[in-house]
Amino acid sequence: MIKIKNKKEIEGIRTSCHLLAQSFQELQPLIKVGNTGIAINNWAETFAKKYNATPSFRVHGGFPTAMCISINNAVIHGIPTDTPFQEGDIVSIDFGLELNGYFSDKAVSFVIGTPTSQVERLLSDTEESLMIGIQSINMTSGRIQDIGKAISAFLKPKGYGIVHDFCGHGVGLAVHEDPQIAHDYPSFGPNPRFKEGMVLAIEPMVNLGTAEVYIDKKDKWTVYTQDGSLSAHFEHTVALTDHGVEILTKLF
Repeated sequence: MIKIKNKKEIEGIRTSCHLLAQSFQELQPLIKVGNTGIAINNWAETFAKKYNATPSFRVHGGFPTAMCISINNAVIHGIPTDTPFQEGDIVSIDFGLELNGYFSDKAVSFVIGTPTSQVERLLSDTEESLMIGIQSINMTSGRIQDIGKAISAFLKPKGYGIVHDFCGHGVGLAVHEDPQIAHDYPSFGPNPRFKEGMVLAIEPMVNLGTAEVYIDKKDKWTVYTQDGSLSAHFEHTVALTDHGVEILTKLF
């Protein structure tokens, strides 16, 4: 069931999201050659504690660490390791916070050093597809699957694989809520109308090769591209309010 938030709840979620956006601003200089996922994850734990927040993926979502840190052909749910980052690595960070009972979710793909033109386009196009998906939300007459339709219309002509085995979701009062949000089109399942009070985490995962993925059999979490191709992941938490669609995890 979709949880419709009132104005007080949206204000609490907004505060959580602004703190999360601040964390991404502060961690960006840490994404550099020689640093490690474990070091950044430890930083995230310290950041959350400093502001009396909790890392929601670990505390409430069952994930083993505070952050998901996925490298190169890892799409999502990567477990941080002590392997040093190298020049050219794509480092995708997915992080969520719970603050005073309100949940936020955001993801960004970074590249270390100077990217190839192909990688630069992958990251740029994935981030742009996220914004296109958000802009597609018509609170008067639109439906959830409009998001995937808009993202797909932008990415598919460029030859990308849009991951369809994992999706966006509602958020705000829990780590994951209804509705599920496909980033591809056509898609199956419920297609509810947009409604004021919805809070959504939209997060296209885009591969240079096939859309097909698999879960690592050893750690049971990390999702990899089936063909080993590179992947990017961008996510915002957005609220449907009485003044329109608000991107809560964007620093202004």
